[in-house]
Amino acid sequence: MNSSVTLRAAATQALPALVLRPWSARDIPSLIEACRDPVLRRWTSHQVDDEAGGARWLETQRAGWAGGERFSFAVLEEGPGGEEGPLVGNTALKGVTPGGPAAEVGYWTAAHARGTGVAPRALEVLTEWAFGTFGPDGLERLDLLHQVDNPASCRVASKSGYAFDRVLPATPPAFPRDGHLHVRRTGD
Repeated sequence: MNSSVTLRAAATQALPALVLRPWSARDIPSLIEACRDPVLRRWTSHQVDDEAGGARWLETQRAGWAGGERFSFAVLEEGPGGEEGPLVGNTALKGVTPGGPAAEVGYWTAAHARGTGVAPRALEVLTEWAFGTFGPDGLERLDLLHQVDNPASCRVASKSGYAFDRVLPATPPAFPRDGHLHVRRTGD
């Protein structure tokens, strides 16, 4: 898969456009800053505390693109002249298998951008790209999972057209609490 994919969410009357592109080394300082947030640390499995950790995380993202099974995008605000603005989040398509009917989506939002609609807008763009890119190869369903005590992710799922499917039991250590499974199918 070509790791030069760039996606965009259009500006709204109140919000700037978003640029979604593969992570790069220039993003490491912003990634470290975002990962200092205790709320983000609670909901994510990765801990990036320094440049070395950022470089390892970046290499994992590059390997996912190269292997064609994980596609992680830095989400940035677009400046007035079309230049990239600040990092506001991450969104990813995970568990892609050739001809597979299902994959998973994930996301996080930097603390300074929470509550501004970043996650639903970025997730919608990622969803359209995933179905457009992998649908012809058999992708029919995208799963969104979050822990039951994360109501913000539940709201993002709902705003993004991911219907609640069921409660999943905890599977520690990766998923230490019960979770919600939300699903979006081709054509939803």
